[in-house]
Amino acid sequence: MNSPAALILAGSRPGAVDPVAAAEGVAHKSLVEIAGRPMLALVVAALREAGIARIAVSASDDAVRALALALGCEVLDTGSGPSASVAIGLEALGAPLLVTTSDHALLQGAWVRDFLADTPAGSDVAILLARREAIEAAMPGSRRTYLRFADGHWSGCNLFLLATPRAGLAIETWKMVEADRKRPWRIAARLGAGMLLGYALGRLTLADAIAKLGRKIGVAAALVPARDGLAAVDVDKPSDLVDARAILAQRAADGASTGSA
Repeated sequence: MNSPAALILAGSRPGAVDPVAAAEGVAHKSLVEIAGRPMLALVVAALREAGIARIAVSASDDAVRALALALGCEVLDTGSGPSASVAIGLEALGAPLLVTTSDHALLQGAWVRDFLADTPAGSDVAILLARREAIEAAMPGSRRTYLRFADGHWSGCNLFLLATPRAGLAIETWKMVEADRKRPWRIAARLGAGMLLGYALGRLTLADAIAKLGRKIGVAAALVPARDGLAAVDVDKPSDLVDARAILAQRAADGASTGSA
């Protein structure tokens, strides 16, 4: 696979007040500073460290767009929702395309490299998810939304790979998953009565559900387990911001200690 471009989603939901931005008194949470840098800058730096040269930011806020340009990124318009913004990004940047979000403040280049390395050959679409036990081991007490399937409880990591142009076929389905992300039984129901029964009986794995959903729309889709549970931790609420600041402060302290050893 060729080196991917990256798309960072930094849009705003119409009419919604983001609690993190409101708590910090900024126009958009991408601008909230952690460890002295805006969250968007942290995400861009992680992608650069992973070796991704071409990065675009999907944003409507003027300050976010200006910051993206200052960081050396391209700026794209947003769509009516995340999936529509991804469609715009795929058309502009082509495949392979890595997609993440501007509130993924803990993102590390190693996670991106691992995700790309662990994506099965022949995949059109891949999704990084973390197991509950990995998240709780990395961050005890973390409260996330989990998808409960036979192969465990999973939480999304805001990292997606559109590996081939065929991935565009999955974007309409992405809209459905956005709507049903907290109701996995509805995702299973879209796969047919057999899959819904398998889910109800606790026999349907998330890996199978993703693969079968992909086949239904004509793409090879794969679940990729995250190696680090922290990959599932983003900044959705003020308490997440407190956690992210503490984790990055600890990383900095650990780095300083290592450097002085």
